[in-house]
Amino acid sequence: MELLAFLNLDELALAMSQMSMYPLFESAHYIVSVMSLKEQPGAVEVACRSPVACWVSSMLYCFGGAILSAVLLAEPPVEPFSNNSHVLVASLIWYLMFYCPQDLIYSCTSLLPVRLVLSGMKEVTRTWKVLGGVVQAQKKYQNSLLVMIVVGWAKGSGHGLISNFEQLVRGVWRPETNELLKMSYATKVTLIGAIVFSMQQSHILPVQKHQLMFLYTLFLVINKVRMMLTAPSFPFAPVETAIYRVLFGMESTHSPSANEADVSVTSPSETCTAAAEAIKPASPRHNGSVCCDAEQNAAPSAEADVDCSLKLAARDDQQTAAERIRTD
Repeated sequence: MELLAFLNLDELALAMSQMSMYPLFESAHYIVSVMSLKEQPGAVEVACRSPVACWVSSMLYCFGGAILSAVLLAEPPVEPFSNNSHVLVASLIWYLMFYCPQDLIYSCTSLLPVRLVLSGMKEVTRTWKVLGGVVQAQKKYQNSLLVMIVVGWAKGSGHGLISNFEQLVRGVWRPETNELLKMSYATKVTLIGAIVFSMQQSHILPVQKHQLMFLYTLFLVINKVRMMLTAPSFPFAPVETAIYRVLFGMESTHSPSANEADVSVTSPSETCTAAAEAIKPASPRHNGSVCCDAEQNAAPSAEADVDCSLKLAARDDQQTAAERIRTD
């Protein structure tokens, strides 16, 4: 683009497009993904009860896009696990994140400055994943713009699209959190990226690949950091609302949150149960890690009588406050 050449950014865009994502950027992607899993309700309990199930969930968080795109292209879904170094790094991060003594690794990576850097690096990998999916689909279906968009979308936001399957691994079934019913910010921007990269690869969009990669990555990183520092909001919400009104005659399902799919819908009974669990004594640590022993944490029966009405009122506030900046 002439603008990038005018600003002397064309060489920078070209150099950035040639960067290798492994190990630094991929490691950041794994860290943010496993952190996102650990922050899911009940994930720590699953890690204590069944480390295997927790590990499988973590791998779905880390490699969900590659798995889903492989399934769509009729390729072996286990192919992403053929790279031993990637699996080893992801597994090491999973272990340290869940079982590190005193929860040290999670505490350090949860610091806002550290999390800002890691989240920005994760968004860089999103560009490479979307473009990789588009190019992968183009090799098999050269003239199918729709297939290129779908595969690029799946590879860049695979975890969100298979979140219900990942929840089943942890023993959770919440079909109302289906990403297609209520898309999160990450799924929406990945879809936009898949569309523009597919158009560029099909020579519909008159822009060079490295220039588009630079602009899209810049948009992702800046918007991610902005949402983590300020109120989360979808940048194209007005356009989305206008499209819904014109084409479908209804209001957009968009919520100002950036992580709609991360907020679970809890029934009144589940809320009361969770409230009763919350007042139990803190779980003892195994080797200093956040591991629990349910048999040693039995709370007195009198404490289980929690005022459900107060907890239901607090649930709405909790759902609003619990929205955080994701990954997939």
